Amino acid sequence: MTLNTQILKIREKFLHEYKEVKNSKDIERLKIEYLGKKGLLQSLMLFLKDASTEERPVFGKEINELKNEITIQLENGLISFLSKEEDKKLNNEEIDVTLPGRKNFQGRFHPLTLLMNEVIDIFVSMGFAVETGPDVDSDYYNFEALNFAKDHPARDMQDTFYLNDEMLLRTHTSNVQVRVMEKFKPPIRCIAPGKCFRNENISSRSHVFFHQVEMFYIDEKVTFASLLATMDEFCSKLFKKKIETRFRPSYFPFVEPGMEGDIKCIICSGQGCKVCKHSGWLEVFGAGMIHPEVLKSGGIDPEKYTGFAAGLGIERLAMLMYNIKDIRYFTQNDLKFLQQFDL
Repeated sequence: MTLNTQILKIREKFLHEYKEVKNSKDIERLKIEYLGKKGLLQSLMLFLKDASTEERPVFGKEINELKNEITIQLENGLISFLSKEEDKKLNNEEIDVTLPGRKNFQGRFHPLTLLMNEVIDIFVSMGFAVETGPDVDSDYYNFEALNFAKDHPARDMQDTFYLNDEMLLRTHTSNVQVRVMEKFKPPIRCIAPGKCFRNENISSRSHVFFHQVEMFYIDEKVTFASLLATMDEFCSKLFKKKIETRFRPSYFPFVEPGMEGDIKCIICSGQGCKVCKHSGWLEVFGAGMIHPEVLKSGGIDPEKYTGFAAGLGIERLAMLMYNIKDIRYFTQNDLKFLQQFDL
């Protein structure tokens, strides 16, 4: 039997079987029988190797034409049968109006988003603008411009994710400070919310990424007293009552002098508990007067202008406000945990 005869025989066989098709399952069966890897058309290709050089392109063309013809007919037939079967199914179906309705669960904001939005709203109401910066930044804006020299020992305080020698995942939103100074002239009153990254061991108190709001104010005659008053006002607005604060000296390369701010424990009212480690106080931010070298990096004259800055950890504030003992709850996507928080 010649190859040409086999092609004609398969076409006749297909047309005969196609007339007997009754549903979409029959179409799928024919598709496997004729177009499958072990189908009849694939078997024809094995005979091409025995054809002469002149016959191969002719028979190859005929096989492809038959394949296209069968494919089109099967696709059209499948669409037609599926449509008819769907119509039949819908006509035979009945709606049981006695079945109870399905409750639609409304989405909620993540607790960190709730608190971040509240912190931003408070600072905006106090006259601060909002600026953002890149999560992936240069060593210059993240360290060097903030008075971290290349060999500065304070770099050891930051466990940094480096992408290469110059680029890294920012360790704080302080990387926005110099960018804003380059963009605007004093007076500057600004906050920079965002995500930060540090290569730390994940525990109940620390994570490899967290959220921070950097706040800074630069103008003539800005004093340390201005910083204390601003943070007192912020804490009172955030916790919606007068909060007793305490400030302790501390060191940060980009401020001088530097301090850490504590509030009287809102869980035990200063009596001492597990949350405040029985001290009666909770640390909520680091702050200080912006270092003259940082002002110079931003193109601002430190002889004329002064400024203050503070960094607030959103996870730390959320743990205090919502009495959450483990920072890992925020990233576990546990609906039982997340559904506790209102819209």
